[in-house]
Order: sequence, then structure tokens, then C-alpha cells
Amino acid sequence: MKDILFFDKMLTPKLITIVYWISLLAAAVGGLSVMFSGYRGVTVENFILGVVCAIAGAVTARIWCELLIIFFKMNEALQELRNK
Repeated sequence: MKDILFFDKMLTPKLITIVYWISLLAAAVGGLSVMFSGYRGVTVENFILGVVCAIAGAVTARIWCELLIIFFKMNEALQELRNK
């Protein structure tokens, strides 16, 4: 508890993992909603667009979370250098 209260350990990298899984779930739900939306039922265009949306959402979520984690990895590396 002391590590968290005095910022010796970072809490956010653990939260980024949770945000990543929630983003993947949102991408899947968004892709499915695009696939099965429309007034005329399921069409090939909607299905393909839904698959593209789900894949693009998953890739975007992964890239965004990796970029955030890079900042924390850089911080850890700098702290290791400082402590040497």
C-alpha cells in the first residue's frame, strides 16, 4: 500500500491492461452491431464492414495501449539508470 500511496509503484500500467480488454470487447460489440444492422437484414456489405470495424478497432486499441505502456517502460528504465 505504501508503494501506491507514495508513487513508488505505478498503478496505471495495470489499469491499461483492463482498458485494453474493455476496448477489445467494445470493438467486437461494435463490429457485431454493424454486421447485423440495417433495415433489410444482414447484407454482405454490412457483414464485411462489421468485420473490418472489429479488426480495425482491435488493432487501434492495441496500438493505443502499447503507446501508453511505452511511456511507463521509459520511466522504469530511467529510474533504473538513476539508481545505478
